[in-house]
Amino acid sequence: MRVAVVSGGDPGHVVPAIALCLRFARAGDDPVLLTGGRWIDAAGNEGITASRVPGLSLRDLRGEADLGRALHDQAEALASALVPALTELAPDLVVCDVLALGASMAAELIGVPWAQLSPHPLYEPSKALPPMGSGLAPGTGVRGRLRDAVLRAMTARSLRQGERQRAVVRQRIGLSAREPGPAVRLIATLPALEVPRPDWPDNAHVVGPLLWEASRQQMSPPPGDAPLVMIAPSTAWTGAAGMAEMTLDAVRDFGVRAVVSTFAPAPDDLPSWARSGPGRQDELLRESSVLVCGGGHGMLVKALRAAVPVVVVPGGGDQWEMANRVARQGSGVIVRPSTVDGLRDAVVRVLGDPGFRTAAAKAAASASDVRDPVQLCRAAARSL
Repeated sequence: MRVAVVSGGDPGHVVPAIALCLRFARAGDDPVLLTGGRWIDAAGNEGITASRVPGLSLRDLRGEADLGRALHDQAEALASALVPALTELAPDLVVCDVLALGASMAAELIGVPWAQLSPHPLYEPSKALPPMGSGLAPGTGVRGRLRDAVLRAMTARSLRQGERQRAVVRQRIGLSAREPGPAVRLIATLPALEVPRPDWPDNAHVVGPLLWEASRQQMSPPPGDAPLVMIAPSTAWTGAAGMAEMTLDAVRDFGVRAVVSTFAPAPDDLPSWARSGPGRQDELLRESSVLVCGGGHGMLVKALRAAVPVVVVPGGGDQWEMANRVARQGSGVIVRPSTVDGLRDAVVRVLGDPGFRTAAAKAAASASDVRDPVQLCRAAARSL
């Protein structure tokens, strides 16, 4: 089966796309990745055929007064750019990142079935949950359910506006106003981070985290046997700024070792108990006692898969939602607003309480209850 996988260039979205391509390739299928130019060589080094598609970056939309309209205008441009590329590839299935709206439109235009890849939990609205992004647990009792109903009503207007904007764009490029939806939805998260809902879509399946190491370099942590604190600043443009520097200040004179995982080169003034720079995160996590991160889904599930508890310093976007889900699951602590004292207290708390690591291991174990994304995609391609 030939599969075109379309993803934006943000690491939180393209990393799962590359991981999925590798799963297809190992299963004997023929994947082609369409993404931002930054990742073409990285995919090629993994043996994945990749091509650049412009107009996929959400960073291009920063400062837009009407982000929804700008996102749908971007989708129209992406659909127009993808139609000739997909026609030439002649895929049996197109897998579209949840934010690559134009990719699904292009698949419809050429008459090819498409699947949706959500590199995080299912964020669609539910009649039984508070709005996604609120960070709230589902309300209980009369007051709790009333609270959720009021919050859903407050966000419904924006949702309807988005649907109208999408309908206008669809009609402009020759599609019906109403989107038929994907043949299958791949929810690439840990079951432990999902929230039960009575209106779970029939075609949505949790397939587990899709993980790939963007760096081939290895970084050795500082020598010694003191607990290792791993720090992973957010790669999202909505992430909290200055987190790495603040965390190093927080654990200074604390008797721990620290390693900052980043694509940036290491500064010259690091103390002897700290390291910084690019390196395989999976190997660093094996030695870590706690991870301090920004709350991006990819980094969180990587830590939980390694049974490493977390201190989360959430920024904007969905990081607040993910931080609260991790905290409710018991495997992490939230620090917001971020302060040196708050970070120090959170690291002390996680290191001193084995219950956090136990909860992280429980989250890791939930990965056994997932579906195979390759088999789901093959079935979707055959059914249409």
